[in-house]
Order: sequence, then C-alpha cells, then structure tokens
Amino acid sequence: MSEAGVIHDIGYQRYDGPRLGRFAMQQALYVHGLRAAFGLGRSAKAKIFPWLVFGIMLLVAVIVAAIRSLTGESVISYLDFAGQMSFLIIFFTAIVAPQLVSRDLRAGTLPLYFSRPLRAADYVSAKFAAMVSAVWLLLGVPQFIMFLGAAFTTKDGVKGVFNEIGDLLPGWGYSLLWALTFAGIGLLVASFTGKQAFAAGGIVAVFLVTTPIVGVLSSLPSTTANQLAFLSSPMFLLAGVGQWMGGNFDMELGRFGPIYGIETVCLIAACLLILLARYRKVASL
Repeated sequence: MSEAGVIHDIGYQRYDGPRLGRFAMQQALYVHGLRAAFGLGRSAKAKIFPWLVFGIMLLVAVIVAAIRSLTGESVISYLDFAGQMSFLIIFFTAIVAPQLVSRDLRAGTLPLYFSRPLRAADYVSAKFAAMVSAVWLLLGVPQFIMFLGAAFTTKDGVKGVFNEIGDLLPGWGYSLLWALTFAGIGLLVASFTGKQAFAAGGIVAVFLVTTPIVGVLSSLPSTTANQLAFLSSPMFLLAGVGQWMGGNFDMELGRFGPIYGIETVCLIAACLLILLARYRKVASL
C-alpha cells in the first residue's frame, strides 16, 4: 500500500513549446470556419448544398463569358451580377451561417472557447471574417471568370484589358458589400439558436418577409416614399447602392442615393454590435 500524499510520476510532461496567443486562435477559427462553409474536411452531405450553389453561379459566369466572347455583348455586368444571383446568395447564407455558429451553440463548445484567452470579440471577428470571405468568394470567383472571358476576347488589346479591370474592381467592391451585409444578418440570426433548421428558416424569413414592404411603400402616392421604399429590405437596399454606384437596377432613387450607402454601413455595424453583445453575454455565463 502506498503512503498517503505520495504523487506518482506516470509519465506526463509539461508543454514547453511556443504559446501562440489570441491571434493564432482567431486564425484557426477563421480557417476552420472558411473550410466549414464549403464543407471541406466534413462529410459528402455537408458539401452538397454549398457546392451546388457555387456550381450554379460558376455555370452562369461561364455562359456569360461565352456569350461575351462570341457576340462582344455583356449580358450581365460585374455590378449587376450580385443582384441577379441574390436568391442563391440567400440560400448559401442560410446554409453556411448556421454551420459557423449554431453548431457551437448546440454542441456546447462556447464555454471551452471562452475558458481560454479568447474573447468574445475574437470569436465574432473570426466567424464574421470567415462568412464574409465565403460569400465574397461565391461572387468574386464567377466575376473573375467573366473577366477572363472578356479580357481574352477584347478587340482593343491592352487598353481593353485595362478597361475590363476598371469595371471588375468596382464589381468586386460591390460584392464585398453584399458579403458584409449578408454575413452580418446571417450570423446574427443564427447566433440565437442551436438548431440549424430554425436558423436557416429565420435567415430566409428576414430577407423574404421584408420584400413585400417594398411593394407596399412603392405603391404610395408619394414620390419621396417611392424613392425611399427600397430601404426597407436588405436585398433592395443593396440594389439601391448598386444603382447609386452606376449599376443597371432600374430603380428611381432621386437624390437619396447616399442615404442607401449610409444605411447599409449602419446595418452592417448594428449587426456586428448586436452580435458582439450576444457573445459577450454568452462568455459571461
């Protein structure tokens, strides 16, 4: 019988390696979130829906590039591409956002995350960056395919290529605005439930339920109300920003174009602040 109070050495060793800190944790969460968005490292079932949406958008881009190379006409501009693909982006957001945050709630892993030096702001920023990157890639890669189709068939040589780059960059910037908005709304809705089906339904509802409001406001006998009606729906709000930037969305904004830009920035900021408050509350439990 061993003596009481004796500590037996069973071979465990202290960790003497480098301690990478909060930034490395954020980076790991970001990479894991971006991979999870496209089902990488997970089962084949998890890859079906995100890659189906991505495949459809790539197919559209290839068709647009082929028509451009054959006829020289641009069917969809870089700025208009996001608006034309809006329902696919909603579907993608409803799939991916619950994967990034709802699974952590359901599995109860958040206390483990926050037991380390990781803060709520670190968690939110990593997940938000992963979601933004996923949505931007969903739009940016097809736009680049459209650019390649136009650049290699232009009749103006180097000048034509530079003109295409001048059109592509605002399109990428506009796509980033879509990614920021959809990521903020999608993660915020998904952060309130651990059930992925409920989160997905809530995300779709936010985007679709607000659409009829635009129709009601647009039918009012007031020019000002008609020009401001698109502010009531995230999709139409972004379309209004695209119209203000020079896109072809067939929207009459009058002098209120800057208002659409300001509200979009405020919407993104509000989603991030509420999301941060939500996870600070979780971290304090």
